[in-house]
Amino acid sequence: MTSQRNRTWIVGRGRSLDLKAAGHLMAIINVTPDSFSDGGRYDGVEAAVAQALACVENGAVILDVGGESTRPGAAEVSAAEEQDRVLPVIEKLAQETDALISIDTYRAETARLAMAARAHIINDVHGLQRDPEIASVAAETGAGLCIMHTGRNRDDRRADLVDDQLYFLRQSLEIARNAKVLEDHIVLDPGFGFAKDRDDDLELIARFAELHQLGFPLLAGTSRKRFIGGVTGREKPSDRDVGTAATTAILRLAGAAIFRVHDVPTNKDALAMADAVLAARRQG
Repeated sequence: MTSQRNRTWIVGRGRSLDLKAAGHLMAIINVTPDSFSDGGRYDGVEAAVAQALACVENGAVILDVGGESTRPGAAEVSAAEEQDRVLPVIEKLAQETDALISIDTYRAETARLAMAARAHIINDVHGLQRDPEIASVAAETGAGLCIMHTGRNRDDRRADLVDDQLYFLRQSLEIARNAKVLEDHIVLDPGFGFAKDRDDDLELIARFAELHQLGFPLLAGTSRKRFIGGVTGREKPSDRDVGTAATTAILRLAGAAIFRVHDVPTNKDALAMADAVLAARRQG
């Protein structure tokens, strides 16, 4: 299996992303009224598109568009409501930017419609294990595929944090393989904050390099998460951007390739510093 340090991520519509030399930012575009950090701010096509384009201007290369909040306790929405929220945004963005567009969904039908609307990436926070047909959509459309670990609604969790990552993600990778998703289309996400407490998230950062044994590029989604507030004392999610940027730098040095964030400019600077340190290491 190819090392994640020498990978090009193949995504939909004949596009790709070079993961060799630098980290990349994925901007969070929540088209929802109830997201934990910015619920309601971009709950509409024009507001969401304007925010997305501003993120591209500030350095994001991927726009992750979601129509259902994944915060703990959030109410599920119907597939139709999710699609009504995200598809017009994706269609508009495809006309206005060359940035890669990701659909944040666990539903196969939403993913299929998003790819038809000219998305490039499918980002599944249930790791293909809630609606396995989503893996077939990825294979058929040639989408890039983000597979996330979660501890939610599971009774088979392993006691050791990394052991559970390996156990769950290997099951997800088996689903992807059976659907004939090609390996160079896959990125893995350890799912910070998804049924993980403060100590779990900190341990996951400390042991992040152990995840490279899976052999795939890694995405980190720590942005404004509760554990950052627990460490810094920042109760409001919107006050956690500096703490988020610190995790971005730490995780880049540990080998993460893609960073899913709310605040693009602050994380861009943190990523630039980490990449400069990595470049100095290579030259040393």
